[in-house]
Amino acid sequence: MSRGVPLLAALALAAPLAVSAPADGRFRAANELARAADYPKAIAAYAELARSGSESASLYWNWAQSAAASGAQGEALWAMLRARELDPGDRAVSREVERLRDALNLDRAEIAPEPLAAAGRFSRRFRLDLVSAVLLLLSVVAHAALRLRGRTGSERALGPLLLVLGVLAAVPAVAGSFARPTAAVVRRGASLFEAASPTASAIGTLREGEVVPVLEATGEWLRVEDNAGARGWARAADVRRLDRASAE
Repeated sequence: MSRGVPLLAALALAAPLAVSAPADGRFRAANELARAADYPKAIAAYAELARSGSESASLYWNWAQSAAASGAQGEALWAMLRARELDPGDRAVSREVERLRDALNLDRAEIAPEPLAAAGRFSRRFRLDLVSAVLLLLSVVAHAALRLRGRTGSERALGPLLLVLGVLAAVPAVAGSFARPTAAVVRRGASLFEAASPTASAIGTLREGEVVPVLEATGEWLRVEDNAGARGWARAADVRRLDRASAE
């Protein structure tokens, strides 16, 4: 894809991401492979880095550009969505997600089947878990201080107010924890099977790039529900999870 090549020229030089690239020579080597248009080897190198624990939004950004340049738009969208999971506040990542979604002709709802997952990203973006902990701690301190000093009137409302604010700050994170895990279809023409077996009958085809809830996992298979409500089994190699590093 010609549109992906100009983007690759800037790989790892000025990636517009808040998370630093892995401080590892393997990352630079992977980027050199991408610049040389050896996209399969570059993607394999990025995948190995991810498996080793060297995940970052920058890594998945570059992975997405390599995948897009090689024509794998579904994989590119998955990688960019994974980058968004790691860095929810990066606007460049969000813009690239929208560009890839549009290129795949997907509705916004087709890449966001779990509304509660957005609440979790919102919490991570603004570190609401930390904000909540601080507010709850301050409420305890305020309550103890007011008891010791014997204050009355409006000052007595400070502790309860901080407590309420702390609980409210925790709500998005708690809501996000109830979201089902999701996965993105990375291969065009990926089949949906009636059972977790290569000999099972195919009951449908998943749209490249669509994000589907994961209902169950066993071995190299995922039981998913597509955006039309059909449920079945798909190969994990075709439908890649968003809540963990790739196993590829």
